[in-house]
Amino acid sequence: MKLDNTMAAIVTGGASGLGEATARHLAESGARVAIFDMNAERGERVAGEIGGVFCAVNVADEASVDAGLTRAREANGIERVLVNCAGIAPGKRTVSKKRDTGELVFHDLATFRRTIEVNLIGTYHMIAKSAAAMAGLDPVTEDGGRGVIVNTASVAATDGQIGQAAYSASKGGVLGLTLPVARDLSGFGIRVMTIMPGLFHTPMFESVPEDIRKALEAGVPFPSRLGKPAEYARLVRAIIDNDMLNGETIRLDGALRMQPK
Repeated sequence: MKLDNTMAAIVTGGASGLGEATARHLAESGARVAIFDMNAERGERVAGEIGGVFCAVNVADEASVDAGLTRAREANGIERVLVNCAGIAPGKRTVSKKRDTGELVFHDLATFRRTIEVNLIGTYHMIAKSAAAMAGLDPVTEDGGRGVIVNTASVAATDGQIGQAAYSASKGGVLGLTLPVARDLSGFGIRVMTIMPGLFHTPMFESVPEDIRKALEAGVPFPSRLGKPAEYARLVRAIIDNDMLNGETIRLDGALRMQPK
């Protein structure tokens, strides 16, 4: 499917990191982009810079998603492209000791549930509501293609580290839903793909000490560095362009396999 200025795109988590890079790249490619994010200040700034529209959206909240979709579609029309980048990454061990008392405590369910709600349910929520609208559009490819959905999992889906039980479970769920959802939507000409990024230079790395960052980079076989958000964005564009890419998950990690910690 070829992007042009008649096509609308939605990028969740589009105010920073992988989502921001993707929103910028899609806009540069001609798409009319809507950014869904909870960071209004940064989201408005990015949207203004790319000629897009910002929608304050919590992907785990149905009313918030509905309001965002209404605003985005009023501004740009129904989306042909959805890129799900919104997510959270709390770190807690299943069982740990309190430093001050030595008391054994377990991973609280509220944090675990919130991670699943945002990363997994939020992703599926966006897929379902976006696809329902895409399915009513006219085809734009000779094969009857109507739209493309790209999700973001993580190498933690298969290589979860200590403290990543909730995060890995949520991203493993995104990995698991990719093929069945692609099959569900095949009759409507909507493709579904997922990317599993490794270590990327997103805002979370800004506060990481240089020695720790270099150690992390050394663990990436090649190239031995953090990924660039623009590299993720270019893969999204390649997925959109190639109509045979469907129902699959692509690792984007420099051959990294995460160690336990």
